[in-house]
Formats: sequence, structure tokens, C-alpha cells
Amino acid sequence: MSVQQTFRQIIRVLETDIDGSLPLVYGLAEVKGLGYTFSLAITRILGLDPNTRIGYLSDEDVRKIEALVKNPSSYGLPPWMFNRRKDYATGKDLHLVGADLIYYVKEDIEREKRVKSWRGVRHALGLKVRGQRTRTTGRLGVTVGVRKKRQGQQQRSKQG
Repeated sequence: MSVQQTFRQIIRVLETDIDGSLPLVYGLAEVKGLGYTFSLAITRILGLDPNTRIGYLSDEDVRKIEALVKNPSSYGLPPWMFNRRKDYATGKDLHLVGADLIYYVKEDIEREKRVKSWRGVRHALGLKVRGQRTRTTGRLGVTVGVRKKRQGQQQRSKQG
């Protein structure tokens, strides 16, 4: 690990700006598509200290991290850690981050809508997809509340 002595307040990793004061594993977890477990695996494979502040990383270390995330299988990471296994189009195990992940998820939802699967219909109707209850929660739109009666009407109803 080649830790540089200069500290950077903001460091750019995988097209994401990260606060340099965060520990390495938590800083990497800020990237969309990387979680704590995957970040910890990155630090162990590359021999980096997970508690080092991410602002102290050298440009070389950042390039190593980006290379590992772009092709994790070549570094020996098991496929169960990837976030897109058996891709629909290619059949390969992929790990996507950032804008690519957002794009692929949107494409998956659009495909579900096109084939009119149960999940696709739920997405199209704007309802819950994963089997949650919908009787009372997840209501969208204008809320309808109970209106209170005015003071004068309440007093008259008590007298009569």
C-alpha cells in the first residue's frame, strides 16, 4: 500500500465524489453498487488498510481499486458477491456500479413491463412489487382526513 502523505478532502473513485475523511471501506461503500462487504473484499485483495482515511490514497491505489471493480472475477472474487449474476443478455456474471447499474435496473423493469409479468404489472401500476401489504400503507395522492366540526355546531349538538 502506497499511502501518500497529502490528504485530499474529496477523492473521485468510479465517477463518484467521496469525502476524504471517511475510512476506506465506508468511503467505497458510498459508490452506488458497492456495499460494505464488497469494499472489505477489495481492501483485503489489494492489501490496503480498511481503516485508512480514503483521502490518503494515492492515484495508483485508486486505479487499482477501479480495475478490480471493473473486472472482479479476474482478481478471484467469487460470483456470489457480484450484483448482476447471469446477465439476461449475455449470461455472464457482472458487477455494475454507478450509472451502469441504474441503466440496467431500469432496462430490467421495462422488460418486465413489456412481457407483462406479475412484477411488470405491479411496476406499471405503481404498486408494491415484493409482496408487501397494500391495504393501509403505500397510498399515493391526496390524503383524505376527517374534518372537525366548528365550535358552535359542537356546542349545539351537546345541548340538543
